[in-house]
Amino acid sequence: MYRAIKYKIPVVTAWSAPGTALLVTLFPDISLNEAVAAYITSAVVIFFIGITGYFDKLLSWIPQEVAAGMMAGILLQFGLGLFTATDTMPYIVFGMLAVFLLAKRFSPRYAMVWVLIAGVVLSMLLGKINPVTADFSLAIPQFIAPEWTWSSTLNLALPLILVSLSGQFLPGMAIIKLSGYDMPAKPIISATSIASLAVACVGGITIVLASITAALCLGKDAHELKEKRYIAGVANGLFYILGGLFAGSIVMLFSLMPKELIAALAGLALLGAIATNISVAMGKESQRDAALITFLATASGMHFLGLSSVFWGICIGLVAHFLLSQKNRNAVPVTASDSKRV
Repeated sequence: MYRAIKYKIPVVTAWSAPGTALLVTLFPDISLNEAVAAYITSAVVIFFIGITGYFDKLLSWIPQEVAAGMMAGILLQFGLGLFTATDTMPYIVFGMLAVFLLAKRFSPRYAMVWVLIAGVVLSMLLGKINPVTADFSLAIPQFIAPEWTWSSTLNLALPLILVSLSGQFLPGMAIIKLSGYDMPAKPIISATSIASLAVACVGGITIVLASITAALCLGKDAHELKEKRYIAGVANGLFYILGGLFAGSIVMLFSLMPKELIAALAGLALLGAIATNISVAMGKESQRDAALITFLATASGMHFLGLSSVFWGICIGLVAHFLLSQKNRNAVPVTASDSKRV
């Protein structure tokens, strides 16, 4: 919230989703104490990467089209999830889609609110939500002593650093720049790393720059005026605080909703972000092949050498960019006199 107010930019942070998925694959071979130690290690390393300014240099080497292709690839699965959810609950999903289209026509700013209401109402009418008495109690943090081992450092800390930088900070900074904001990565990475250290010993995974949530807060749906969209970042922070205080109760409430409702809600909310990034990725013909390769590799979900498709998407895309850019530089332009000779 402080960064959003200071820079007037909707800076949104979150726990590392790729890091969470990585952690799940390691249990039960790694203990919670070892995981906490890995969180601390990754936070320290990411802090030094951010404070030295090397991340900004890395970001400057990545073409806007390639970054947009990566972001579109990340978001594509959410868009596809909107329609794959119709396999099991077509009435709820198509009902939400119909409400979305009508709301976008008559009340675009509050379209997602109407969609959420429609989804909950339809789920209740179809008997897909079981009402229960929720116990709204405050979550109490518990200290967990870290235990450093080579196994947790190599299998969790190192991959966590890579997926946080490539899968969260990179697309997060890319979407900020694509939205027309000039924001250096140094203060964001430094602040999130310090926050990661603070929450590590209570089991909090690495805090990173959000990309998917940021796409929502940076779009026109947040506010028509770009200089007013930072309010979405502040509101997001306030809801995070409430979410943390009542984490157990909120998770229980969301678990009562059908997963198809959540998938449809996410897909509809991100339609604008998907369209924007695809448009930017395909905008410049000289970068189109590299951007398309980045998009496809990222969207593929590949996991080569234990690294995510986001990492490989940006790596393969950059290789394609540099090779094809070199080809374009070496190409001899056809002049008017040459064409006359032909």
